[in-house]
Amino acid sequence: MTDNVLDRFLRYVVIDTQSDPGSSTQPSTTKQKDLGRLLVDELSAIGLADAHLDEHGYVYATIPSNSDKTVPVICFCSHMDTAPDYTGTNVKPQIRENYQGGDIELRNSSQIIRVSENPALLDQIGNDIVTTDGTTLLGADDKAGLAEIVTAVQILADNPDIKHGTIKLLFTPDEEIGRGVNRVDLAKLGAEFAYTIDGETAGHIEDETFSADAVEIQISGVAIHPGFAKDRMENAIKIVGAIINRLPRDAAPETTEGRDGFIHPTAVTGSMEKAALSLIVRDFDETGLTAKVQLLEKIVKEVMVDYPGSTHTFAVNEQYRNMKVVLDHHPQIVENAIEAIRRAGMSPVRGSIRGGTDGSRLSFMGLPCPNIFAGGHAFHSPKEWISRQDMEKAVATLVELAKIWEERA
Repeated sequence: MTDNVLDRFLRYVVIDTQSDPGSSTQPSTTKQKDLGRLLVDELSAIGLADAHLDEHGYVYATIPSNSDKTVPVICFCSHMDTAPDYTGTNVKPQIRENYQGGDIELRNSSQIIRVSENPALLDQIGNDIVTTDGTTLLGADDKAGLAEIVTAVQILADNPDIKHGTIKLLFTPDEEIGRGVNRVDLAKLGAEFAYTIDGETAGHIEDETFSADAVEIQISGVAIHPGFAKDRMENAIKIVGAIINRLPRDAAPETTEGRDGFIHPTAVTGSMEKAALSLIVRDFDETGLTAKVQLLEKIVKEVMVDYPGSTHTFAVNEQYRNMKVVLDHHPQIVENAIEAIRRAGMSPVRGSIRGGTDGSRLSFMGLPCPNIFAGGHAFHSPKEWISRQDMEKAVATLVELAKIWEERA
């Protein structure tokens, strides 16, 4: 099989793999396994004898070493699911060859990819841009990463003169709903270091993420017939509304950027008697995260003073932590990736993610794992786009990365 990265990408994106946060199964949707089976078939055809899909929806495979050296075992990782934020059913990818600038109008919709909102398009003149028709998301997050890894595997298999150590592959389900590594078997994987290929702009590598907590607040109000409610009713819905109204406006996703953290309500459910509020809290610094959680709890307690007949619970659940804490102990992981990006013809940009990846959790599970660009833009929306050339740059980066680990062993 000699398909290029664009061929693979176009084949993968038409398979609906949206994950479902309301599901209790792993994977959360069985359709993710449809892509998993295809990936196993392709890896097997390339010659990876151990490629397989397990019962939890993970794809594992091994590229055997062809080096006489003892090279650290590294892993390339991407996720198969797409976000539940926007439909991924019946994706119809569109290719605009030799893009010459300007806004991109998406067929079959009123959606427009505007340069003013996507300044990265200014770097794409002459490139081939892949979009949706405007009615679905594209799925470059993270099917671009999958296509890039499999294409790099093909190149290594076709060119045995390229020396490399053992390379493990891990394709995960349910990353978009925070369960991407819940049931990964790290002992079976057998890697020492890893890279998620799940970033955005070409040339970027990210070794820092938010630290993240989820907060669940349950309110039990005082329910009574509204005709007899004076001085007696305490409406749980209104209590939740009062809490939301007290959240600091300068610490919200829509008012922050860079290294600013935030407190963000994500769901409200309930009735007059009982209501629930779900929030996520983010900060790059552990003390900043703790301070935001404490501020949120203080707000809740202050609001509840006005509702003496009502009660509440306040539960904090750790989601992930800033992977930089781990990666700083293994500087060669990022240094090798920076050199690979440079050799692939780009100027490396080292940065932070205002979010998290599978690599955040893997790092704290004992598998240090920064994030390399995949090339996509405007994730989780019908305006998602990627260029063929940026995917090719990611492929070149992975091939160079395999070579560098062998050279420096």
